Amino acid sequence: MGSGKVTSSVTRDFQGKRITVAGLGVSGVPAAKVLHRLGASVTVVNDGDDDRAREQAAALETLGVTVRLGDGDTLPEGTELIVTAPGWKPDKPLFAAAEAAGVPVWGDVELAWRLRKPDAAPWLAVTGTNGKTSTVQMLAAILKAAGLRTAAVGNIGVSLLDAVLGEEEYDVLAVELSSYQLHWAPSLRAHSAAVLNLAPDHLDWHGSMEAYAADKGRIYEGNRVACVYNVADKATEDLVREADVEEGCRAIGFTLGTPGPSQLGVVDDLLVDRAFVADRYKNAQELAQVSDVRPPAPHNIANALAAAALARAFGVPAAAVREGLRSFTPDAHRIAHVADIDGVSYVDDSKATNTHAAEASLAAYEKIVWIAGGLAKGATFDELVAKSAERLRGAVLIGADRSLIREALARHAPEVPVVDLERTDTGAMLQAVQEAKRLARPGDTVLLAPACASMDMFANYNRRGEAFAQAVRELGA
Repeated sequence: MGSGKVTSSVTRDFQGKRITVAGLGVSGVPAAKVLHRLGASVTVVNDGDDDRAREQAAALETLGVTVRLGDGDTLPEGTELIVTAPGWKPDKPLFAAAEAAGVPVWGDVELAWRLRKPDAAPWLAVTGTNGKTSTVQMLAAILKAAGLRTAAVGNIGVSLLDAVLGEEEYDVLAVELSSYQLHWAPSLRAHSAAVLNLAPDHLDWHGSMEAYAADKGRIYEGNRVACVYNVADKATEDLVREADVEEGCRAIGFTLGTPGPSQLGVVDDLLVDRAFVADRYKNAQELAQVSDVRPPAPHNIANALAAAALARAFGVPAAAVREGLRSFTPDAHRIAHVADIDGVSYVDDSKATNTHAAEASLAAYEKIVWIAGGLAKGATFDELVAKSAERLRGAVLIGADRSLIREALARHAPEVPVVDLERTDTGAMLQAVQEAKRLARPGDTVLLAPACASMDMFANYNRRGEAFAQAVRELGA
């Protein structure tokens, strides 16, 4: 946790205030420490009471913070404010009790926003169902290439509390925000923001697609310069139309096609800008080549255009966009090429944990043996399979909810051979890769794009991707 000084006016806002922090963990513990340092009387409530929670509780209690384990639903008496971990569902009894008592609820993003210094760096914010992390990382790379002091923060990298309270000075922050974080951030007002796409996800948390979209749309509220939307996803443009922004804020689209005025797009293998140029009705500015984007898969080019739009909204020159994209290295398990064996490419996109991400991944290759399955999180797979059927050479299914994908394949791609692996131990991945090799032909791609979460078989999507890569290495040994 950064040890930066907080302005005296902010300190006065929290001095002696009785604040409940909901949830230990990556956001709750730092929030409790910061609030305690500001002079608040802090009580942490947590659902779990395991060894890790007890260890965290003991560390906080030595500072003078009260911790209640195994009781996350009861509102502590006298609470004046709740600061919640982003993952806590809005329908928890704790929040119903808070609403009845007139107690406001903030998330860690809201707390960070309120604790900013008077001359704080503006935020360029990104959300969407998929592509947030890559876009924010590209944006940070572009900003750095322009000579700006920046960091990728929020739901990625440096925590927002560290960024706003730390000693390091920034010119601008590239901020990744989840729908959970936006739900609990009512006063956030970004310089410019982007919603990359909208598809059903986390509906068990939000309750409905409408509520999910509304929380994503909060990112546009109060934008000063640009609301960046996806031309191919009308729902993102609708959120711009509904947003209450500052006068003069512009709607800026990005598209994989030829851009119109006030859009960024692609012309003859070039990324071009028709939004931030002198005469956008007649002129376009070359920003980079498609080959400067790694990997140059369609959805990743869209991410690059969104990042470029936000950077251009902040006044970054075109040359820095090219330099930043060239310097960017994608994280592991995001369309990562593992190996070529006997003319077949093996690609790890374990990060494709929902249908929207898997659809984008499948669209990047001509003929695919698809390894899929895991925890569906309430998703359905008919649309995904129908759109991707003609690309499928075969499918190998793993995980707890693989039957949902198998049934969708039977309905929409009955000619595609399917291997259904009943075993759910981690060793199933080696068998899956072996079966995929049997189905593949030279020129094909064996693609791990599960369209599901990983926790039924693996600790996280990273472990799942590592298991895939290891299985591929054993295949080629």
